[in-house]
Amino acid sequence: MHVARLWLHDFRSYPNLDISLSPGVTAFLGRNGQGKTNLVEAVDYVARLASHRVAADAPLVRDGADRAVVRAAVVRHDREALLEVEINPGRSNRVRVNRAPLPRAAELVGMVRTVLFSPEDLALVKGDPAQRRRFLDDLLTLRTPRFAGVRADYERVLRQRNTLLKSLRGAGRLRPGAGRGGGRDSGKDSRDSGKDDALGTLGVWDAHLARTGSELLAARLRLVEELRPLVGKAYESVARGAGSGDATIAYQCSFELPRQLEEEGGVPDRDELAVALLRDLEVRRADELDRGVSLVGPHRDELTLALGRLPAKGYASHGESWSFALALRLACYELLRAGGDDPILILDDVFAELDTDRRERLAAIASGAEQVLVTAAVPADVPAELAGVRMTVADGGVRPDE
Repeated sequence: MHVARLWLHDFRSYPNLDISLSPGVTAFLGRNGQGKTNLVEAVDYVARLASHRVAADAPLVRDGADRAVVRAAVVRHDREALLEVEINPGRSNRVRVNRAPLPRAAELVGMVRTVLFSPEDLALVKGDPAQRRRFLDDLLTLRTPRFAGVRADYERVLRQRNTLLKSLRGAGRLRPGAGRGGGRDSGKDSRDSGKDDALGTLGVWDAHLARTGSELLAARLRLVEELRPLVGKAYESVARGAGSGDATIAYQCSFELPRQLEEEGGVPDRDELAVALLRDLEVRRADELDRGVSLVGPHRDELTLALGRLPAKGYASHGESWSFALALRLACYELLRAGGDDPILILDDVFAELDTDRRERLAAIASGAEQVLVTAAVPADVPAELAGVRMTVADGGVRPDE
């Protein structure tokens, strides 16, 4: 799989751009601020419909324009497809494949696969749990695009449930038996009756949260089981003197699984997880009512990273953190390529952050990919193992080096 041609219209710093690409390595070289990262960000956006740099779409549209367009001609198994995204901040984005519109933008996800390394990846090790949850969910969606819908359903249920909890805030403190089968007082006024109705509605949202959350959770647990040996192997390959058992990952639920499930090992099925999730929602009901927020579910889970017996966050050195971040991305790459297609490997300004040894190790791995896109401010930062096409990015344009 590779991108053969890329068109940009009002995307980031580019009013209009049309460049041809080829399999193998292409390095975009130029001073900082010239638009190198914008190019690889556009390729990655077509794959995930999300940016690795910003959470919202508005910064992707050139100043003064009301929309941006990214088109990519993607070659897969010797067949070419034209993928197009029209980015409309504040409105629904539009997507097309071979000029034909798709009903939903999310249907584009997974048609081209990318694995992107960038300086922002240090947040996978040093950042908060939300960064690592997003890492898992992005990989899930690239492998199995229908999980974009599962994530959206869960987030919708969570928003609705949180809104209801906020409206009931304090009910757990005022009425300890609320939501747990407590008796009704015959003299309650209409306000209490309305609160009882809302508490009954909360039970409905509990069921929705357990249904959608258990599907997302089961998929994450399976994914972590698949990633675990790949992360260890990748860390061994990029960190000098490391062994395959030095770097480990584990999934930490926001609620306790039944003891028999933990003892059996493996991944519990959706039904088992839904029952456990519902049980813990019941146990935490008073706390949730007091705080007005959902305290149980995949949105509270954590992907824990460890080096030996110590957590990577807070204990790993800068070099070890970089090696762990690289190992996570390399594990993604190996997992995706095991599905039959080499993902496009994007190395965005990472070599300047690595010492010589890690540069060489990463370059040796990357050189085997079908297509590698590299950005660097200094040509000497690109290892010799990644010799290929070089393009200069300057003054709003891109030109091949002679």
